[in-house]
This record gives sequence, structure tokens and C-alpha cells, in this order.
Amino acid sequence: MRCLLFPISLIIRSGCQIKKFFYNMEIFTPNKALFPVISIGNISFGGSEKTPLAMNLLSFLLKHGLKPALITRGYKGKWEKSGGILSDGENIYGSWEESGDEPFMVAQRIPQAGIFIGKNRSFSCEKAKHLGFDAGVLDDGFQHRRLYRDLDIVLYDPSEKIALREPVSSLKRAHIIFVKKKLDTKNKEKIRERFHQASVLEYSVISKGFYRLKDKTRVPAEYLKGKRILVFCGIARPERFFLLLEAEGIKPHFFLKFSDHHPYSPPSLKKIAEKSQKLHAEALITTEKDAVKIYDSQDFLKIPVYYQKADLEVEEKFYKKILTFLKIQG
Repeated sequence: MRCLLFPISLIIRSGCQIKKFFYNMEIFTPNKALFPVISIGNISFGGSEKTPLAMNLLSFLLKHGLKPALITRGYKGKWEKSGGILSDGENIYGSWEESGDEPFMVAQRIPQAGIFIGKNRSFSCEKAKHLGFDAGVLDDGFQHRRLYRDLDIVLYDPSEKIALREPVSSLKRAHIIFVKKKLDTKNKEKIRERFHQASVLEYSVISKGFYRLKDKTRVPAEYLKGKRILVFCGIARPERFFLLLEAEGIKPHFFLKFSDHHPYSPPSLKKIAEKSQKLHAEALITTEKDAVKIYDSQDFLKIPVYYQKADLEVEEKFYKKILTFLKIQG
């Protein structure tokens, strides 16, 4: 799949280079929002933990007295072109079909945050400011040059060399570059030397536990160990989900992989049900992102469904930098 994306990558990279020229020459100028905007992005195609980092940051900003809003395109949602307000920090006004799966997941996990959907991110910032929000977290914003960002955070995996949306040199625009903690020291030093303008920080993906889909109650990992389990998901990098399950001691008997942002139509649900019956599965496990799309359809199964929450563990330096940037006392 990564090789198949290479021709698309070349086209998109060329477009980014042209766009970069116009912005560098100030032929195009970005729109500045009326509050600070922190962008979270990457230079590869999907699956780089942007959404967990966005949730981590939104929670941190709320903890320090701010009223943050997630500004997101709402990929594959009905509001992607027209725009919409999924959450005003008190109420959820739409469905995952309207907002897209990831924004809806954020709205459920962090109900105090605003969630503004649409391709026109500048307009979303205007709406957020009008409703009293005082900071914007721009989701997947590194390539969205139309909106000025006060802080650019990029998650970077140096092993990704084929399916890139921008050349690696574009990281010179970043203020913070996140790499995985397990990356070897030599590679980290190379990144620090080449992109000395940025703070190079480390992160790890961690499990936040398992939850029963039916009532969203938490269950211990021990409860699931030893059961006949069918795992299914529709995310960009399913192998990362499987590794996270493995780290919790969960060994599935079978897994079904669907495409990223898979909508789980009746044929897909039937396929899962039939496979679970054939395997005599005792439980099903999926991701939190997938869970929001099957909550109303869970009765199609006769066995319990669980989902795993994931979060990022980041260096304390990151939070100190955010506080300094926003001029907030810790």
C-alpha cells in the first residue's frame, strides 16, 4: 500500500512545493485567527497519532483554565465541505456521519472542548471565537497554510520515506518535532542537528484500558486474557493497534482489517458476526475510533464488544513549552 501511494505522494509533494514558493514570496498570506492556534500535523499519509496528541493537548489546556476548540476538516464527514459545529463544549449537535469519526470520538472523550468541522478552518476559528473559545488546536494542519498557526507541532517517523505528503526539509517550519521514544539515539541526534530550530521531543503510545461498548464501563485487561477474541478495526496502521493489544497481554485468535475510516455498513457487520460465530469467539475488541461507528449497531452480535482507548505519554518539557508559549503559570 505504501508503494502504491508513492505516485500520489509525488503529485502532492509537488503541489506543496509550489504552495511553499507562493507563501515564501508572500504572494499568498495566511489568515490570522483571533486566538492562538496550535497545529498538530505530520508529513506522511495517516496513522501518526495526531488525534491522540490533539486530545492530550485539549485536556491539558482545559486543565489550565483555557477554553480550547478543535479545528478540524472532518475527513469523510458530511460537514467536510459545508462546515458545522459538532460541540460547543456543552452539547453534541451531530453524529459521526456528519462530523467524521475522529472528531466525534474527541467530542465524546472531551465534552468540554469545542469541535468545529469544515474545510474552511479560518471560518471555523471565527465561529469558535464568537462562542467564547480562546485557543484553537488545528488537527492535521501542517499542510494547511491558509490558516496562520502560532505553534507548529509535527509527529515524525524517519522510517517513512516513500508515502510522504511533503519533503522532509519542510520540517524546518516546525517548532516542535515529536519522535517515538524507541527511535535510536543516532537518528534522534541527526534530526536535532538538521532541524535545530525545533525542539525534538519523544512520545510513546500507551493503553488507557478496555471499555465495554454496551455501557462504556471499564474492564481490566485480565478479564479478557485467555478468551477467544476476534479483533477488528478500520484504521490507517492496524499493526500499531495489534502491538498495543499485545503490550496488554491480549492475544487475539483472528483479526479483520478494514480500510481507514471504514463506515461499517450492514455487509461489514454481517461479515464480523459470521466470522465471530465461526471462530466461537467469546469477545470482540476494536479501537475507540471504530467503536463510535458501531454503538447503535452493536445488537447485531450475541457476544460482548470492547474497545481500547489509547493516549500518548509525552515528555514533561512539552507541557512546559506550551505553558511558556501561552504565557501561563504552571
